[in-house]
Amino acid sequence: MKIAIVDDIAAERTLLNDRLSRQLHGRNIQMDILEFNSGEEFLNAAKETPFTAVFMDIYMDGMTGMEAAEELRKFDTDCMLIFTTTSTDHALEGFRVRALHYLVKPFTESDIDALTDELIDRVPQSDKYMLLKAEGSEIHLLYQDIIYAEHFAHRIYVYTTAGKTLATRMPFKAFIEPLKDDSRFFVCGRGVIVNLEHASDFKDSAFKMDDGSSVFVSREQLKTAKQTFMEFLLQRGR
Repeated sequence: MKIAIVDDIAAERTLLNDRLSRQLHGRNIQMDILEFNSGEEFLNAAKETPFTAVFMDIYMDGMTGMEAAEELRKFDTDCMLIFTTTSTDHALEGFRVRALHYLVKPFTESDIDALTDELIDRVPQSDKYMLLKAEGSEIHLLYQDIIYAEHFAHRIYVYTTAGKTLATRMPFKAFIEPLKDDSRFFVCGRGVIVNLEHASDFKDSAFKMDDGSSVFVSREQLKTAKQTFMEFLLQRGR
């Protein structure tokens, strides 16, 4: 998730950056937060590389946040726009540039918490990751890079899109805990979890993965596996 903070007051940028970083880190979301002290500086950067979201102060010297937002919408209609302001007087103008939210100063930690949830709900899940101790170091493993994982001989073996198998020593229950609420993952049986994003078919009681492997499902989970996979494919096709 690439986020811009645009404010001509450095202390305001730092405060928002710290709070956003804390909230996103606590949700295991990979992020890149950049700060800009003017609308012009931000627009130059946004034309080079698109941002997932921008927190834009309305009242700035020179180009106002509303003027910067109007310019942004001329070449980027997808960036989520959040105005940071001391007033909601510009609500109608904000509607015209499709502002997602107004963050009224001084904002609280709970304000950022609720807004972070809304942002995450609106973006693809490609930025989620887990911290995994493997190969003698701590690895940031993106959820999307997991094909499947299995528990064997007191270790979790994670098969990845890079063609590597990562081995880590931890309980299977602890490994799958952060994945349970992610619709891409399905527990096939005792000690096996699969990423449906990398499943190309379901045949002969097994998921056929895009790396050529077959991940078998326990007899008790067969019916649920077929139904879940079908629902996942339908949802992805929307």
